[in-house]
Amino acid sequence: MIIVLHEEQATEMIKQLQERFSDHHQVFVHGNRVAVQGIAPADLTMEQREAATELITNVPKAVQASRLFHPEDTVIKTAHSIIGGGHFALMAGPCSVESADHVMKMAAVVKESGATVLRGGAFKPRTSPYSFQGLGKEGLVALRKAADHFGLDVITEVMDDEHVPLVEEFTDIFQIGARNMQNFSLLKAVGKTNKPVMLKRGMSATVDDILNASEYIAAGGNHQIMIAERGIRTFDNKYTRNTFDVGVVPVLQKLTHYPVIVDPSHAAGHTEFVTPLALAGVAAGADGLIVEIHDDPAHALSDGPQALKPDQFQEMVKKVNVVRTALTAAE
Repeated sequence: MIIVLHEEQATEMIKQLQERFSDHHQVFVHGNRVAVQGIAPADLTMEQREAATELITNVPKAVQASRLFHPEDTVIKTAHSIIGGGHFALMAGPCSVESADHVMKMAAVVKESGATVLRGGAFKPRTSPYSFQGLGKEGLVALRKAADHFGLDVITEVMDDEHVPLVEEFTDIFQIGARNMQNFSLLKAVGKTNKPVMLKRGMSATVDDILNASEYIAAGGNHQIMIAERGIRTFDNKYTRNTFDVGVVPVLQKLTHYPVIVDPSHAAGHTEFVTPLALAGVAAGADGLIVEIHDDPAHALSDGPQALKPDQFQEMVKKVNVVRTALTAAE
C-alpha cells in the first residue's frame, strides 16, 4: 500500500510509520509518500489514516519503479549528460572496442554529432562461444581514454557480478544486456553502486518483467536507472533481428518514472532499418537513443550488419533533431 500524506504532517508521520512497520515489512519513502509492503488500510491507526490524503491499495510489485510511488520523472546527471525529465540523451559507438585507435576514431564521430555518451563493449556476450568476446580490461582502458579525450561519458556492458568493481573503475553508466536482464546477482551488485544503470529489456520479457528486474537494482539503494527497449522476439524475425516494440515507450513512461531509451540497432539488425526505427522511437517520446556505429562495418568484429557508418549516423542525427523540434513545437 502507498500512503500519500498531507505535506504538513509528512515528517512526523513518516517516522511513526517506519517505527511501526519496518521490523516486519518493507517500507519505502519518497517525499510525502510511504510505501509499506503487505499491509491494508485496516492496519493503520485512525491518526495515520487521517494524516493521509490518499491510500493506494492497488500497487504493483515493482513499487519503487512505479509512478504511483514516484510521480515525477527521474533525472540522471553525469559529468557530460542529463537523461530524463525532458532531456534527450544520444549515445553511440562501436559494438565492441576493437582497438585503442579505432575507438578513439569513433569517439571523434560521436562528439561531432552532438552525442554525449560513448558506447563500446569490452566484455561481449555472444551467441557463439567462438565469436569475438571483447578485449576485457584493455578495452575498458581504451574506451575511458577516448571518452575523456573528447569530453564524453562512457557506457559499457557488465556481464557478471564479479566484473562490477572492475567495470565501475572505467564507466559512467553500467549497461545490463538483454541476456542478463534477470541475472539477479548482477542486478543486486550494480544496485549497491552509485553509478547509473541502463537495463535492457530481454528479448522475451514482458513490461512487468523489466520493471520487476529494475526493482532488484532499486532495492539495493541505486535509483539511477534507465530502461532500454531493443526489440523483442516475436513470430516473425525474418526481416529484422528483433521486433521493435515502439508501443512500449509510452507504456513505460506511463508506468514508471525511469528514463526510457531506444536501441534501434539491435532491434533492426540491418543498417537500412536503424534510422527509421530510431525516428519512430523518438516520435514515440523516448528519452534517448543508443546506436552502434563503425567506419568499416564489413570488417567489424561484432554486429557489423547493424552498424551505421559515420556519414549515415550524422544523417540520422539530423533527422532525429528535426523530429524532436517538431514535437517541441507541437507541445
